[in-house]
Amino acid sequence: KQMAYVQGYVAAVPDENRDAFIESSVVMCAMMKEFGALQAVDCWGADVPEGELTSFPKAVQKKDGETVTFSWAVWPDKATADAAMERMMADPRMKADEMPFDGKRLIFGGFESLGEI
Repeated sequence: KQMAYVQGYVAAVPDENRDAFIESSVVMCAMMKEFGALQAVDCWGADVPEGELTSFPKAVQKKDGETVTFSWAVWPDKATADAAMERMMADPRMKADEMPFDGKRLIFGGFESLGEI
């Protein structure tokens, strides 16, 4: 059985952009679902401690007045995710959707699921 493909994202969003992040989340999650995602989730940090050596805040160079966000999308497979990303980049909704955070500090990656409970 083929396991799912998961994309993960971590960003630092200025607190004053929380509403804009939520609005962007609605657009992005809907597009991902439309293009084949099984699940798309955006989360606003509630308990994201600063570590001494590594941490989510350090990874995204979080500044005062920013909150770390954690997001993921689950796809049936990598091919579906790759095709969806191409379609999303060409979609006018994506061009109209301004990122409410510094995209240069966004961390993202794709992962093959090894199992779930």
